Amino acid sequence: MEYRYIGKTGLRVSSICMGTMTFGSSTDKVEAFKILDMAYDRGINFFDTAELYPVSPKKETIGNTEIIVGEWLKTKPRDSVIIASKIAGAASGWFVPPVRHGLTAIDSFHIKRAIEDSLRRLQTEYIDLYQMHWPDTIVPIEESLKAFDELVKEGKVRYIGTSNDSAYGLTKANETSKNKNLARFESIQNNFSLLNPRFFDELANVCRRENISLLPYSPMAGGVLSGKYNNDFVSDDVRFSIYLKEKSKRVQAMAHRFVNSKTLEATSKYIELAKEYGVSPVTLAVSYSKHFDFVASTIIGARKHEQLEESFKAFDFKIDEELLKKIEVIQKEILYPMG
Repeated sequence: MEYRYIGKTGLRVSSICMGTMTFGSSTDKVEAFKILDMAYDRGINFFDTAELYPVSPKKETIGNTEIIVGEWLKTKPRDSVIIASKIAGAASGWFVPPVRHGLTAIDSFHIKRAIEDSLRRLQTEYIDLYQMHWPDTIVPIEESLKAFDELVKEGKVRYIGTSNDSAYGLTKANETSKNKNLARFESIQNNFSLLNPRFFDELANVCRRENISLLPYSPMAGGVLSGKYNNDFVSDDVRFSIYLKEKSKRVQAMAHRFVNSKTLEATSKYIELAKEYGVSPVTLAVSYSKHFDFVASTIIGARKHEQLEESFKAFDFKIDEELLKKIEVIQKEILYPMG
């Protein structure tokens, strides 16, 4: 097993992180335990969750994922597991989360409320990495960082990170932490995959220069890179088939971002490339996402434990320079499939 450090922290994590966002919705508790045990037994020590999970977020199900993870966590030595969770982003952003009556903000009040609820659900005294699920466009970042810093000083959180942030947002937060002597964001959890390499535009440069780690999510582009959406028949119970039936225009827009003519064309090329190298497209996609020096751990997900094996093969399959150049040819030919 390969382990890497997150940012400048003492968190030594497996190069693949087990995501949990389906637990409590499309994945029940029994199956979730199988997934968690399978990951743990394979050497994965890093598990990511959030107060907002499971997805799609609903008032009646929020928090269920942390409850399941918390019950599983009690079956393992606490110090053998690194747990990451997130506070829901501000309601002033692109989405109003069904948490705290839709009035969420990344201010002191909400940060303190959120951490206490997460600790209770996870049945633990501390969270190893506590992340901002997405930025607050209203509350000054200094106020947010001061509240996060207090959690670190209190021992409820070991380190902090951000998610779904921009190069400006990450740099602004990093400089504020330096100037105010506050705990800094050691990681950024953003979308990064064969179909969405935009992290290279600016954020990779920030991470490299400041020693901040990317924790890529959706290395499979929501399952698109498996090739299942390239088939003539697409099941009604897969993620984006479900999303297209949602009334929310935001959810429908997300489905079209992931599943469109450019993403399907690019995926077909990656499937052929994977065949050339004798691996599944899943293995190729996960291997690519974890390949780069600014990445600490790539977050995978699964609805069923049987889906994990092809992702686990990415531990052993490495992207060499020849393969990387072939991938870059496809990325230049079909620029930014996800927009």
